[in-house]
Amino acid sequence: MVDVLVENLNLWFGNAHILKNIRLDIYDNKVTALIGPSGCGKSTLIRCFNRMNDFIENVKIEGRILIDNEDIYNEKSDVFDLRSRVGMVFQKPNPFPKSIYENLVYGLKIKGIKKKSVLEERAEKSLKQAGLWIEVKDRLHSSAFSLSGGQQQRLCIARALATEPEILLLDEPTSALDPKSSNKIEELLLELKNSVTIIIVTHNFSQAGRVSDYTAFLYLGEIVEYGKTDKLFTVPKDKRTEEFLTGRFG
Repeated sequence: MVDVLVENLNLWFGNAHILKNIRLDIYDNKVTALIGPSGCGKSTLIRCFNRMNDFIENVKIEGRILIDNEDIYNEKSDVFDLRSRVGMVFQKPNPFPKSIYENLVYGLKIKGIKKKSVLEERAEKSLKQAGLWIEVKDRLHSSAFSLSGGQQQRLCIARALATEPEILLLDEPTSALDPKSSNKIEELLLELKNSVTIIIVTHNFSQAGRVSDYTAFLYLGEIVEYGKTDKLFTVPKDKRTEEFLTGRFG
């Protein structure tokens, strides 16, 4: 089942044509990795799925992204609702300067959910999903900054999960973490895909090989190759994909 369709997506920052005729199927409850050399458009592409690029001046976007058959770039699209359905986790952990608990319920309160029992239930559920509940259950009202870097990143994942999104976007979520914390995040993603569709940007194609079901290789703003990860990594169809995976460029 296809959850997300990207059709002829083009994006410009001013006169710079960053994304070129992107066509992509994102499958439901799978992990899709976006790989490619620095500056190829990976982060720009992932930010299209929840319209984060809207905040950038002089951005121009053409084409369509369909989520559940609705074009998120339709002028009638509810961007606030979209961002609660499509969660985002960034490269560096960015907890709010609040308690662990307040980080988790922040998005729920913005949505108008005030009932304490519901907030507590969602907070606990999201922490368990992020594999953090046992570590923090006795200090929910401590500052989020009291957590380690790896814990902070899992808190950010839990915060994104608290609004019960359909899709989770991760933009190089382990690049600022130590190997042990990175491994925990990778294990977490393999569990989370049972309940949410995941799109991850990673500079580490070994990581893509470990966690993703599908991989798209981007180069100079275009998708060179897209398919099941095991096939793309072992028998790439395009010479550029093979050269990138073997370290000959990028």
